[in-house]
Amino acid sequence: MPENATYPVLPEAAGQRLDAWLSAQMEGVSRSRVQLLLSQGSVVVNGKAAKPSLKLRGGEMVEVQGEPAPPPLRAMAEEIPLDIVYEDDDLSVVNKPAGMMVHAGSGATDAARNRGTLVNALLHHYRQLSSTGGALRPGIVHRLDKLTSGLIIIARNDAAHLKLAEMFSRRQMRKTYIALVHGAVKQDAGTINAAISRDTIRRTRMTTRRVTGGRMAISHYEVVRRIDSRFGKFTLVRVRIETGRTHQIRVHMASIGHPVVGDTLYGAPAQIVLPQKSKRVAEDAESMSLARNFLHAAELAFAHPRTGRLLELSAPLPDELEMFLSGLIAAK
Repeated sequence: MPENATYPVLPEAAGQRLDAWLSAQMEGVSRSRVQLLLSQGSVVVNGKAAKPSLKLRGGEMVEVQGEPAPPPLRAMAEEIPLDIVYEDDDLSVVNKPAGMMVHAGSGATDAARNRGTLVNALLHHYRQLSSTGGALRPGIVHRLDKLTSGLIIIARNDAAHLKLAEMFSRRQMRKTYIALVHGAVKQDAGTINAAISRDTIRRTRMTTRRVTGGRMAISHYEVVRRIDSRFGKFTLVRVRIETGRTHQIRVHMASIGHPVVGDTLYGAPAQIVLPQKSKRVAEDAESMSLARNFLHAAELAFAHPRTGRLLELSAPLPDELEMFLSGLIAAK
């Protein structure tokens, strides 16, 4: 694409949104990149910067200034506190907070894409990390979703990284999560064995509904507590995963009708609203919300990659999840 390009708006385009119309004009440029251009102020209509939602009237001149290139991804040392549960010369196990990305990723700005990551914190804290994962993911053997908290293993050298990766591949890692899900799970324990693949309609989601092309995924769950509150029924579960697919627990629990609380991507409401019939007094709280998923990587058990010694590590529920759970239990 040229550095500057001008597109005339024909009369038949009247009523269309600028972002949708421009995406159709710029052949070979994705909708997300068009959105990036607009967010950067690189699109002007009749000489003025325009918003994506601008409704075209026909007859305008739309000028695109510059390449719609996103800021480069990079890892950089940042002084960010780490909750280190275990460390030695070969590996470290960190209790990651919700809201922290593991490594640089999506986002329109440099700060959104590159700053505040676990990798950045690790680069500041440690002199050496494994290089097996590449320059953007030093030390990273596996990942946790941004809105999931809990234990994550970091490789301090390449030999440890290769051994740990092999253990993950052979399912020699015991990973257990705590999740709060909507509804009353019928069985006290069960196994979900359903292949997971990318949703062809909503690309940010995974699904168990595709007949072919999925990767095998196995999750074992057991009920820890059943909660019957004024806000409805909920179930606190422990989930042990044999495989580590993207969004595995989230998509598996949603597939049986019990999305993780806070997980709006897989069907959980953004706010848990008090049913009309339960609004007994005006001062009663009428809704509850959680700004993250109620999903926490609570336990890890594995053999040390060099010594073979069994490591059994745990991390308690973070305060925001404990407070939410207590508030829900108290809402009788």
